[in-house]
Amino acid sequence: MAASPEPHDPYFDRPNRLPLPPIIFVTCLLAAYGLSVLWPLPAYLPPDLMRLKGALMLGAGLALVSASAMALLRGRTTLLPNRATTHLVTDGPFAFSRNPIYLANALIMAGFGGMSSSPWYDLAAIVCLILDDRLAVRREEAHLAARFGEQWQAYAARVRRWL
Repeated sequence: MAASPEPHDPYFDRPNRLPLPPIIFVTCLLAAYGLSVLWPLPAYLPPDLMRLKGALMLGAGLALVSASAMALLRGRTTLLPNRATTHLVTDGPFAFSRNPIYLANALIMAGFGGMSSSPWYDLAAIVCLILDDRLAVRREEAHLAARFGEQWQAYAARVRRWL
């Protein structure tokens, strides 16, 4: 049996500090917008296909973030990335990805790229996923390991970090 987490464990009570994941998302979104305005790149698909790609990705991202939020609410735990998790949620989108909200954010960002025919949003979505992984996901996983021990280990062994 895993040792119970120590109250002084820095990950036990608060998984994230600055930069919070929403700040990373908004910063990447604004950077993509700024680059689109200042240094536009040509679209890699015809305009109608870009808009279709954008609409599909935006819709998928919004559906995924909504389903993920509902799973967290059903699991009676926080949606806020800087608050302690009270229950380990493993159903809904969390049954196939340990980070469906970050995936949804990337889909939403890429959706904006399709809607505006700007490849900068696709690049920003990749950068956002990398920053989320390095600055948020690893801290959140340490938090979950500290709070849930063997239950977390079993879940992490069964479900991939991303897809």
